[in-house]
Amino acid sequence: MAGGGLGLAALAAALCFALALAVYLAFTPLIRRRARADSASRPPAPSAGMLRIARSQSALFLAVLGVALACLLAARSSHPALSFLAGREEWIFRAWLFTIVIQAFHIAAAVSETLLAWYLERVAKRTATELDDKLIPQIRRVARPAIYLAGGLTALGTLGVSITPLLAGLGIGGLAVALAVQPTLSNLFAGAYLSSEGDLNEGDFIEMDGGPAGFVVDVGWRATRIRDRFNNIILIPNSKLIESVVTNYQSQNAAVTVVIDCGVSYESDLARVERTALEAALAARDDLDEAVDDFDPVVRFTAFGESNVDLAVVMQAADRLGSFVVKHEVIKRLHAAFGREGIEINYPVRKIIGESAAPSP
Repeated sequence: MAGGGLGLAALAAALCFALALAVYLAFTPLIRRRARADSASRPPAPSAGMLRIARSQSALFLAVLGVALACLLAARSSHPALSFLAGREEWIFRAWLFTIVIQAFHIAAAVSETLLAWYLERVAKRTATELDDKLIPQIRRVARPAIYLAGGLTALGTLGVSITPLLAGLGIGGLAVALAVQPTLSNLFAGAYLSSEGDLNEGDFIEMDGGPAGFVVDVGWRATRIRDRFNNIILIPNSKLIESVVTNYQSQNAAVTVVIDCGVSYESDLARVERTALEAALAARDDLDEAVDDFDPVVRFTAFGESNVDLAVVMQAADRLGSFVVKHEVIKRLHAAFGREGIEINYPVRKIIGESAAPSP
């Protein structure tokens, strides 16, 4: 009877291992065919990757089942070498259930990773929005640890371990960790908000109130990287960025209004000044690629200044970077045109009036 029980246990294990090998080999040609079909489709499908998971996990399930059956049968055997298994059927069953739960959550993690990677590499690049390109990597970072954590707690429950104290401990520990990493978490949530809202995109020119300005290189989970005009990379924590007043010059219309302030002496003919300034602005608009062609420059006198009559020339540049070129060129042309026309731009003037000395007696 002892030898028969031991032989039956060995037979059960051998059958399960043979079945596991057969399943593994049966999946192999199917995976090859699906891999060729997936590569031919546009975008390529993830079915080959899913079949690989099914192949390995099915074979592993059958192998574990064979070990569990062999242990259960051996526990009922009276063979002296297997006496340590006697009366331990319940624990063997719990151990088998523990491995099955772990395997199930491992499958869930592998499937989620495969689908997210496939979507990010094959689908996200084809969508009109960049929201999925930014959110999927962040979801991938937390999906696998979250699934394994849930699987570990569930598996402990199958062993008879009460997970209520563990959950309470995790709650208290999580609160302590959350307080310790509050800056990191605030940056993470701020980055998710910036990505989901779509207010900042790669290539946008932004300027913080009282802070740096530059082109957005990347909106990460902790910080946003911008490249300033000196070609330096600046890292701005997302929490600071979201709490600041930020001007994004790359809105739906990237054109930027450029205002050039100037002033002419009070003796100048203002009608001639206006005509000369407008001609210089029109010439600059027609010659510069950075200027908006369909915007007509405007010249307006704005104030009676201390030394000059102040005026403003209003133009539009194609973008924020082009606004510097437009302003630079218009200032040069205004200065040259006023010089040709004899229009004077005064230096600051102060008139000092003093009292005459009293006559001596």
